[in-house]
Amino acid sequence: MFVCSCFGVTEEQVKKHAEAGACTPRQIASACKAGTDCGGCVRRIQALLGRGACPRRELADRGEPALARLTAQAELPGAA
Repeated sequence: MFVCSCFGVTEEQVKKHAEAGACTPRQIASACKAGTDCGGCVRRIQALLGRGACPRRELADRGEPALARLTAQAELPGAA
């Protein structure tokens, strides 16, 4: 199903970008242009991201310490 008809972006593409780390409508827009023309799809993108499409959002919702640990791990050389 298309989320953004202006650029032909599907729901599946939005979910894949979210899995890759795009966790806000602005980050989705940077990844695939969805939401940058008429803006009619921005609420749909927000709804998709709010339904667990973004793994990082779940960490943020659990509390800042978990997010801080993830950030610290990402900054360590050789961290996986």
